[in-house]
Amino acid sequence: MDLEVFRALRGPAGQGLLADVEAAYDERAAIALATRLRRDHPADLVAAALTQVALRRRARTKFGPDADRMFFTRDGLEQATTAGVAAYRAGRIAAVLGAEGSSAGVHPDQAVAAQVADLCCGIGGDLLALARAGLAVTGFDRDLLTAEIARANLAGLAGPDVPPDSPGPPAPGLPGRVHARVEVADVTDVDRSVYAGVVADPARRSGRGRVFDPADYSPPWSFVTELLTGTACVKTAPIIPHSLVPAQVEAEWISEGREVKEAALWSGALRSRAERSGEPVRRRATVLPAAAGLTDADDPGEAPVSEPRAYLYEPDGAVIRAGLVTAVAPLVDGALVHPKIAYLTSDRDVPTPFATAYRVEEVLPYDVKVLKRALRARDVGTLTVKKRGVDVDPDVLRKRLAPRGSAAATLVVTRTAAGSVALLVTPLSSSPPPA
Repeated sequence: MDLEVFRALRGPAGQGLLADVEAAYDERAAIALATRLRRDHPADLVAAALTQVALRRRARTKFGPDADRMFFTRDGLEQATTAGVAAYRAGRIAAVLGAEGSSAGVHPDQAVAAQVADLCCGIGGDLLALARAGLAVTGFDRDLLTAEIARANLAGLAGPDVPPDSPGPPAPGLPGRVHARVEVADVTDVDRSVYAGVVADPARRSGRGRVFDPADYSPPWSFVTELLTGTACVKTAPIIPHSLVPAQVEAEWISEGREVKEAALWSGALRSRAERSGEPVRRRATVLPAAAGLTDADDPGEAPVSEPRAYLYEPDGAVIRAGLVTAVAPLVDGALVHPKIAYLTSDRDVPTPFATAYRVEEVLPYDVKVLKRALRARDVGTLTVKKRGVDVDPDVLRKRLAPRGSAAATLVVTRTAAGSVALLVTPLSSSPPPA
């Protein structure tokens, strides 16, 4: 889709076409629908409308009901932050920099929102969250179409641009009179001195697909490290090596619904401090929607090691990525099953947002014949296989075990200090569920 087609899609004829596609769209019959619509509309406009409807339906998992009023590109949707994570980050920024109406002793009508730059704003997911948090935000993107889509999403979800001194009611969805706009620019050329803070989401896709090495980000990692000498929040992939995080920066791994979504790098005034010691935080794991946080200040750095006890705990992915597994051990009065493996065990069932808990039903040797007998004895037919620290493919093992019964079970294959074992476990309802 090019810029002119997108603009046509936003016009009266395009909006009518979008409504028709929304009402009739079925992925299985998309070709037939396209053929019918091309009788009355240009082919490129029909293709754009079909693509938008398909992307909106995919986007519901990230944006909820907002998705049905937004516009997307495939790459923009792929990289966009989920609404829950974006709102969490925007709230953290607003709490530090101050949002409209939040200044002590200042009447809301006279308060001035903090100015924030959203570099590489993409289709505007973070832009919207920052504006809704009460910040005055300017988004920047060098791609003309992407910037136009971000403007459309602002207009559709938060109303048109509203300057801070504008009289009248605020735009829908925005708290107070907040300026939210988008500019086309190379983010490396933006004058950042006028902003209280900067948010950046470097592109992690190229013409060859997803980019995993931060050295291949756009803008380059050297620009990211420069941003992090000031007050900034930079979104990165959760696989970022700890060694790449600058010494003066807090790295926060964020999970939502038990899935690690991203790592956020915080610097300057946005870097948090430990509650007890007041020292700057170096590593943080945050679990949404509970917004529960665990930091390196909570981590004793080591934990006892024990054979499997009555309960097994699987730490959240954000906890594992942040290197804070040993920080969970005292929370559940537990021990590691192996010094280098991210499973904990305890004699107690202790609900925690930082781990999924299982009751250990049986500890078995990792032997296919033994496991088959155990599954038959329990009438297991639906089997979930988890593994850690053992060279086994869960799908292959499940086929070899060939469960045939009517019950369901979970099998955890892992190493302990004494060797490989298989644990038959039952997930506990007391373990906080995913969102």
